[in-house]
Amino acid sequence: MVHSELKSYINDNKDRFLNELLDLLKIPSISAKPEHKSDMEKTAEAVKLRLIEAGVDKAEICSTKGYPVVYAEKIIDPSKPTVVVYGHYDVQPADPLNLWDSPPFEPIIKKTEIHPEGAIFARGSCDDKGQMYMHVKAFETMIKTNTLPCNVKFMIEGEEEVGSPSLGPWIIENKEKLKGDIILISDTSIIANDTPSIDAGLRGLAYMEVEVTGPNRDLHSGVYGGAVANPINILCKMIASCHDENNHITLPEFYKDVVVYNNEDRAEMAKAPFDLEEFKKDLSINSEHGEKGFSSNERTGIRPTLDVNGIWGGYIGEGAKTVLPSKAFAKISMRLVPNQNSHNISEIFTKYFESIAPESVKVKVTAHHGGEPVLVPKDSKGYVAASKAMEDAFGKKPVPTYGGGSIPIVALFKKELKMDSILFGFGLDSDALHSPNEHYGLFNFYKGIETIPLFYKYYTA
Repeated sequence: MVHSELKSYINDNKDRFLNELLDLLKIPSISAKPEHKSDMEKTAEAVKLRLIEAGVDKAEICSTKGYPVVYAEKIIDPSKPTVVVYGHYDVQPADPLNLWDSPPFEPIIKKTEIHPEGAIFARGSCDDKGQMYMHVKAFETMIKTNTLPCNVKFMIEGEEEVGSPSLGPWIIENKEKLKGDIILISDTSIIANDTPSIDAGLRGLAYMEVEVTGPNRDLHSGVYGGAVANPINILCKMIASCHDENNHITLPEFYKDVVVYNNEDRAEMAKAPFDLEEFKKDLSINSEHGEKGFSSNERTGIRPTLDVNGIWGGYIGEGAKTVLPSKAFAKISMRLVPNQNSHNISEIFTKYFESIAPESVKVKVTAHHGGEPVLVPKDSKGYVAASKAMEDAFGKKPVPTYGGGSIPIVALFKKELKMDSILFGFGLDSDALHSPNEHYGLFNFYKGIETIPLFYKYYTA
């Protein structure tokens, strides 16, 4: 009965919900470009206003060292659970503009093969204005139908697309204000509109840069070649030694804390649709490649990796220059899985790389940014509630997925606020996030608004 009441309210107000989102999408809130400072402030004000209209007790724009956080709350009973909703109102730059079929901040609705009911084409339509706004409208729906079963707090930031540099300090300063029981985030995707899914884990990241130095200057390879170490040759050998013949990472202690999934968990993961031939065709490759004994979905979700992201040194200009270079460089990233720690892995990598370097070269290893892996137990109260909500709304039990990308703020929430996060996204990987022609299906937008109240229902049951 309650579900039908919610659906009825959504249907009666769907045009207004959509038009409000379109107005929000018209504001170019690009956090990476300082010239959009006024647009950022305008968007924050717009989000605050919509939250007030939706029925919060209070809403405020909170200053940070960067762009503000919009905070709002509805406390119906301090003794009841509190859901903290996280989202972001900033968007990626729209460049290159010439690759857009329509202006990125003039949203239009077009039907596509994947979205026959229509999709909103605009920067931020899926990431994350469209998905964030689902929560505002879901909250409104619960308020207007008198079905809100618990307290709600909103934390909508403006710097996610530039790494959330101001969010950590702001959270530390506002721990009391942000007290709650679970964090709900819609900034991820589902497998397909007929195959719902929930992210049960995210890989972390340790990002390194290495510098190998041979002689004190570039040398003539004919004069010195064979007598002096070539740092590019050395670096290539060092990188190659990081994997064995089974594509297993050879760094000592690298796998020490890796979570091993049982056959039941792996069987559940295998339910996610995956067409190997389509995968190869899409990437124009002849064969998949990765750690022996694991499927492609497992390799990108529950197994750690080590990849060279860039390598350079010596002469790379037009024509020939017979040079023996002084230096060689590489950027190397390691995706981490639950129980691995980015700082520990950075140390393991550094020690290994320094230990295998021959005396003929000097090695410098620099650790850049990192993020911690996240695992959401499938028997946790939050995950079970999300799964039941998805099953009610889609008519099909969601598949647990394990994301290869990293969302460092999720680990931050756990560390500072002592709360788990539920990654409750409704976008599709095909929605061109961060790319020209980003879009978000109307089906997904409305289905999200329908599903979110069901999470509240089951979480507080």
